[in-house]
Amino acid sequence: MSAAPDTLSATFAALSDPTRRAMLARLVQGEASVNELAAPFNMSLPAASKHIKVLEKAGLLIKTRQAQRRPCKIDGERLKLAVDWIEQYRQLWIGRLDRLDACLLALHANETVAELPLQPKQTRPAAKGKPTLKEKTDDTHLQQQTGFDF
Repeated sequence: MSAAPDTLSATFAALSDPTRRAMLARLVQGEASVNELAAPFNMSLPAASKHIKVLEKAGLLIKTRQAQRRPCKIDGERLKLAVDWIEQYRQLWIGRLDRLDACLLALHANETVAELPLQPKQTRPAAKGKPTLKEKTDDTHLQQQTGFDF
């Protein structure tokens, strides 16, 4: 198995938790300490540290050193790999949906044409004494119903 699926698995596993996604959203604004990342949540610092370790292991954030401070910052390289992987499937589905849309439009156009009322054909007046085809059909139908021959 190549490293790419393992990297993607770790990335998606890290992103599966809403707390970690919120922490990454905060890091988009700039560096933040563990305390700053934990502040919006009702959790202990050790619990926040565990979330940060998962993000760090997945390669989504980096802990840096500034004297005694250890701010975290986002690392977008792994996110880009995940986005690229998703994008190939997005393009595939967009193509499929576009083809389905074209097919449905064609079907709808055919149904619309089929639903249009047929214009009655202009009939030429019958020659004197000769019934039209419609009159013949009506006569035959009437004869069958009544049993009389007109």
